[in-house]
Amino acid sequence: VEADLAPLTLELAGWGAPDPASLAWLDVPPAPRVEAARTLLHDLGALDTEDRITARGRALLELPTHPRLAHLLHDGQASGLGALAADVAALLEERDPLGAGVGTDLTDRVAALRAWRRGERGRGDGAVLERVERLARQWRRELGVRPDDSPPDGSLVGQLIALAYPERVALARAGGGGRFLLAGGQGARLPEGDPLAGAPALAVAHLDAGSGEGRIYLAAPLDPAALDARAGWQDAVRWDPRSGVLVAARERRVGALVLESRPLAGLPHAERVAALAGAVRSEGLHLLTFPPEAGQLRARVESLRHWRPDGDWPDLSDPGLLETLEGWLGPHLTGVRTREELGRVTLLPALQALLPWPLPARLDELAPTHLSVPSGSRVRLSYRPDGSPPILAVKLQELFGLAQTPTVNGGRTPVLLHLLSPAGRPVQVTQNLRSFWNSSYFEVRKDLRGRYPKHPWPDDPWSHVPTGATKKRL
Repeated sequence: VEADLAPLTLELAGWGAPDPASLAWLDVPPAPRVEAARTLLHDLGALDTEDRITARGRALLELPTHPRLAHLLHDGQASGLGALAADVAALLEERDPLGAGVGTDLTDRVAALRAWRRGERGRGDGAVLERVERLARQWRRELGVRPDDSPPDGSLVGQLIALAYPERVALARAGGGGRFLLAGGQGARLPEGDPLAGAPALAVAHLDAGSGEGRIYLAAPLDPAALDARAGWQDAVRWDPRSGVLVAARERRVGALVLESRPLAGLPHAERVAALAGAVRSEGLHLLTFPPEAGQLRARVESLRHWRPDGDWPDLSDPGLLETLEGWLGPHLTGVRTREELGRVTLLPALQALLPWPLPARLDELAPTHLSVPSGSRVRLSYRPDGSPPILAVKLQELFGLAQTPTVNGGRTPVLLHLLSPAGRPVQVTQNLRSFWNSSYFEVRKDLRGRYPKHPWPDDPWSHVPTGATKKRL
């Protein structure tokens, strides 16, 4: 039996203390393990929705064993399988009498126990079987039943295991090969060549869960029809990363096991948003298409967050947007079901909505999209989200006579000038325009005026009319 907190949690509920955290402990029980215990006890019907003990829970406390096995014994007796329940519970509590290499079917262990009880000593470890029989005899006395030495029915053994381990009922995966999906959501595999590999369903008792696909050590076949009584209908909305489609279905499920599925026509908006937000978080923001305007809006805001950390600018970085997806992206996801449709969502209005009044005007003031230059042109700035100076790429002739490098951020941040040739290629990168006119300009002029004779290359750049035109047009 698993070492967990289910016995302690049930006993505390029986004492009227459903919350272990409310008591004084030297070492407080870990909250995740307490929650796992509560989940199990809810599955066994031992706790109600308020985590208080139920009549079933009190009945389980009367049996001196783990609540899993107490549930197996209690319901096994109620369904007329008391003798088999006593044998199965005893086998689950003791060491395996058959050992490794004989298959995982617990039914074989029940058969060996009953053969030993009939006086046949051919199969299994006699000392272990004797201890198992001693336990089984104790459970028969508790339940008031007589021993049954008939050959066991494997599906009934599976039915009893499912009572003790409801989260470990399993359906065979497509393709077979001894691979199964457990109701708890984990995958599990039988040893190669195990006789149970062809079973459509299993109830798993002993499992090495591990971090990936678990290994099944002890199980029994289960009639899939036995799952029907536990199944319930629920709406499922999830993202299929392989097809890039939002799947919406009404499913009859036992935990992670889908027994039946029907397409869901009307998809609630909140569930659509939750599923698509989960897809973006899983696959990354590259699922969305940020047009240049949206990218620059993010870079402008992020620049101001670097330049003015005490301001109230929203976080438009990748982590910031991922954290708040439902709020800013959700209103724009109506009707979206595919990766292509997600990529077509218009993001600029969604991002602009994150800037409440008066931030839009403040943004235009401190981080304008364009700057006017001496030629009269309005030139677009290129911002970078790391807070480095924005780039102003402009033909050098348009800046004749300008001494001070243009600034943003209320005059605090000089732009990085990419001074361009008439062909639009950078010939100088600087934040010191005055120094450029006084020194580097003459080297550039010497190199380029022969290649671009139609454009002005004056001896004195300070006094020439700034222009983007050729000499003829001037």
